[in-house]
Amino acid sequence: MEDDRSIARAIRLARIPHLLHSHTDGLSTRQLSELCGVSVRTIQRDLNMLQIDLRLPITQKGDYYSILGDYILLPVSFTLYEAVALYLASRLACRHTDEYNPHVANALYKLSTVLPSYLADKVKSSVETLKHKRANPHMVHVFENLALAWTTHRRAKIRYRSLQSVEAKEWQLEPYFMEMTGIGDSSYVVGHAAREGKEGIITFKLDRIEEIELTDKTYDIPADFDLEKQLAGSWGIIWGEGIDVELKFSPSVTRRVKETIWHPSQVITDLKDGGCLLRLHIGSLLEITPWIRGWGPDVEVLKPKELREQFKIWIKQLNALYD
Repeated sequence: MEDDRSIARAIRLARIPHLLHSHTDGLSTRQLSELCGVSVRTIQRDLNMLQIDLRLPITQKGDYYSILGDYILLPVSFTLYEAVALYLASRLACRHTDEYNPHVANALYKLSTVLPSYLADKVKSSVETLKHKRANPHMVHVFENLALAWTTHRRAKIRYRSLQSVEAKEWQLEPYFMEMTGIGDSSYVVGHAAREGKEGIITFKLDRIEEIELTDKTYDIPADFDLEKQLAGSWGIIWGEGIDVELKFSPSVTRRVKETIWHPSQVITDLKDGGCLLRLHIGSLLEITPWIRGWGPDVEVLKPKELREQFKIWIKQLNALYD
């Protein structure tokens, strides 16, 4: 009997979001109770669980409840080629997630159920590998609250300690978008943020958010905010005024350099010795510098001057370290 009641509730908890999604004007607890065949009190408990425990973006206006319009995804089918593309995307997500996130794992597992069996087995294998990565409940907590803040347009209060800060500072954050990058296997949130003495569009690394709390204050993302335009000059997630970079690559790696479009601004020029010159215009040196260092002695920094001087210092330090 207890199992039957649990199954009935599980079915009802899955049905309520779909009912709210199909009634754009919202439904009252009385209407939901009639549609589900249970008491109003039972519906109230269900809504409480969906909002608090399952963290669904259910909102209330007066006596009526509704759910974020695009929260419920409609069934979709994929061609074979689209399925392979999704498999590749899932592999990328697994490789660039350095800690176990159950939401990433569950999303990929559900994706596997609509893929051809051969690809489905590969995705499930990737999910199992993901489960062996270290767990970080705090990181999941931050991820969940940011996801809610972003999708429901609710302001979040965060305590954030940047890489250069000794102590965390409190910010009022209005998330505009979240981004995962392969640079350092990191996730970021970007949005309008304010604290005493500072305000603007700011990037925050999720790992450095020490505390987060959702507020009841809502916000609108400006209509003229263009994500792709904002990131057009960035190497990863950080943008700026723009810096000209000029790199000289040796003949032994030139073919590899020319195989990839590293940045929209890139211009590659062949050199007489078989090497090549790569010119870029990027927003910040922070993310590209480790990439340059990864090429070792096969690359020479020509511009900007301050980066070239920094490489000279590193060379002396490496000589002292290995001498």
